[in-house]
Amino acid sequence: MINIAIMGYGVVGRGPARVFEENASLIEKRVGDKVNVKYILDLLDFPGDKNESKIIHDFEIIVNDPDVSVVAEVMGGRRAAYTFTKRLLEAKKSVVTSNKELVAYHGDELLEIASANGVRYMFEASVGGGIPLLSPMIDSLCANEINAVCGIVNGTSNYILTEMTAGKSFADALLEAQKNGYAEADPTADVEGHDACRKICILAALSFGVLVEPEQVATVGISKITLDDINNAEKENCVIKLIARAARLENGKLSLSVAPHKVPKTSPLSGVNGVNNAVLVSGNMVGDVMFYGPGAGSLPTASAVSADIINIAERMSAPGKNQCWKKDSALVSFDEITGRDLEKMKNTAGLPLYDNSLVLA
Repeated sequence: MINIAIMGYGVVGRGPARVFEENASLIEKRVGDKVNVKYILDLLDFPGDKNESKIIHDFEIIVNDPDVSVVAEVMGGRRAAYTFTKRLLEAKKSVVTSNKELVAYHGDELLEIASANGVRYMFEASVGGGIPLLSPMIDSLCANEINAVCGIVNGTSNYILTEMTAGKSFADALLEAQKNGYAEADPTADVEGHDACRKICILAALSFGVLVEPEQVATVGISKITLDDINNAEKENCVIKLIARAARLENGKLSLSVAPHKVPKTSPLSGVNGVNNAVLVSGNMVGDVMFYGPGAGSLPTASAVSADIINIAERMSAPGKNQCWKKDSALVSFDEITGRDLEKMKNTAGLPLYDNSLVLA
């Protein structure tokens, strides 16, 4: 039996618990052993919940239990999640996470700690929700040099822009998103681009091996987009989307940004609506490939978290290798892009160039 623990039992944390209960026999066949949720760490009690007997409040129980080999960190936030994850990896327990903030700031260090202790640190659910994205980028595109990655990586902002395209105001679209559970009570991280920024940092690190901290990325959200902007884009046969993008320039430097763009309707990204996400990856051999699907939600995210756990469980004797990232501040402003870099950025995924005339803010 392979014992796992889940840290966090909110909307996201309940998902993996459900997956390992409802798909227990399927998972056992794939792993070759039973995967058992032994503990669920949370600050709250859940009287009457089917997993009530597994709820604990003391992290030390998990880190000191030699029978627990894999832990899912779905707490969110940065401080406690960082401390707990570091200690778990040092205790030779693999960790999987959906925490894009933690990975965007500390992924390089945590991957190094995991490698030093012969365990895995995996984070498929940190970008794209339920879309199989990070693993295919690492494995299926490993024969390619990735030149650029861009796309729609925040379901909340994409839902709002979709509703605005249908005629709703920003305020009304946001309110509807909140009522439907697509937006938090405080939607700042989504509508101001911070969430997308963290995700493009992770995608850039996977693509280029360099972890750029979010504060170094030019980021503009959608909160100032108006119906006039939407209508003007329509006149140009475009739709407005919040695009996160990262590219490696010919001088070896990296360029990262998050901003609303007028996306031509000829681009495959133009038809990505609602809470769906889509990411275009440009490889020097394969060309452009697109990953598309649900970018948020308890069960899509749980699918990705659980897949990482199963991946580790299938290879307990030889858990595999972690990527190696480094931190680097070698960013370049789009104002500095010239020549062939300029043409390449114009042509990437059919998007217009990021500049003041085309970015709406």
